Amino acid sequence: MRTGFGSNRGILSVLCIWLGIAAQVSAGNYDPLAVDAAYKPTHLDFAAHDASRNRQIPLRVYLPAIQTPAPVILFSHGLGGSRAGSAFLGEHWARRGYVAVFVQHPGSDDSVWRGTPTADRMADMRKAASLDNFLLRVKDIPAVLDQLAVWQTDKAHSLSGRMDLNKVGMSGHSFGAVTTQAVSGEAVPVGGKRFTDPRIKAAVIFSPSSPRGFSPKTAFASVSVPWMLMTGTKDLAPIGNADMKSRLSVYPALKGAPKYELVLNNAEHSVFTDRPLPGDQAPRNPNHHQVILALSTTFWDAYLRGDSSAKAWLNGTGPRSVMAPEDHWQFSAP
Repeated sequence: MRTGFGSNRGILSVLCIWLGIAAQVSAGNYDPLAVDAAYKPTHLDFAAHDASRNRQIPLRVYLPAIQTPAPVILFSHGLGGSRAGSAFLGEHWARRGYVAVFVQHPGSDDSVWRGTPTADRMADMRKAASLDNFLLRVKDIPAVLDQLAVWQTDKAHSLSGRMDLNKVGMSGHSFGAVTTQAVSGEAVPVGGKRFTDPRIKAAVIFSPSSPRGFSPKTAFASVSVPWMLMTGTKDLAPIGNADMKSRLSVYPALKGAPKYELVLNNAEHSVFTDRPLPGDQAPRNPNHHQVILALSTTFWDAYLRGDSSAKAWLNGTGPRSVMAPEDHWQFSAP
């Protein structure tokens, strides 16, 4: 089924609404924003070592209250970011019972601009948005998963027994979205290579984009795991040249696997971060973070945990219950 709930398409529209109501009934009392307010997730900082590249990859891990093995979500930051960014995501996902692993990518992290004169920062950031750093990033993800597997069975490690590595989700923002797309199914136009890691079962992509000079249909048609795409009507970045046409061309190119797309009205590129970025033009809408948390959490519950109530909420009227009327929502969940 594919629907944009704001449209009016006669009988088909009425049928979609009816099906959505039916699904919502089966969702029961599912609430993706419900958390134990008394529990504040702890986070631990580590570094994964990739011996093959002699590369240290900093990690921040947000832990849930449960001690039994929990599904794992990896998060890749944007250009100039770090493992400390977008903490609102890591904390909420951990409160919902996930191990959230925030990956820092040396070479395209905050080391690019820290200590650099303000006048030189943009030029240094543009240099860091390179093919070399892209290749480093997409190789960081399997290296981190390999390291997590070692720690999971190391009884002396604080993560021992805490992770269910058969249920792994991947997420990222901006350059991290490019990273996420590449490791979760995109055909990357780099020598015809693919960087898909089969351990990744679902992906949430913040500020998606199509590769320049490469057909979206060719890039995304073979994606075989569920993807959720999130962007905003003003989701433009000063580096990368991804316009709204590029961001919105990903969804229609996806075929076969479940796909979801949220477009937040008047949301800028920084909406997926903890705080505004230099150059933002308007005050933030506080409801945007609530929508992001609700939809991403429900998606993980549906496709990592196999929660039927979550899937019913997601494919029913649940998303509209947290969005503003001007936000755009569509999905296809065969």
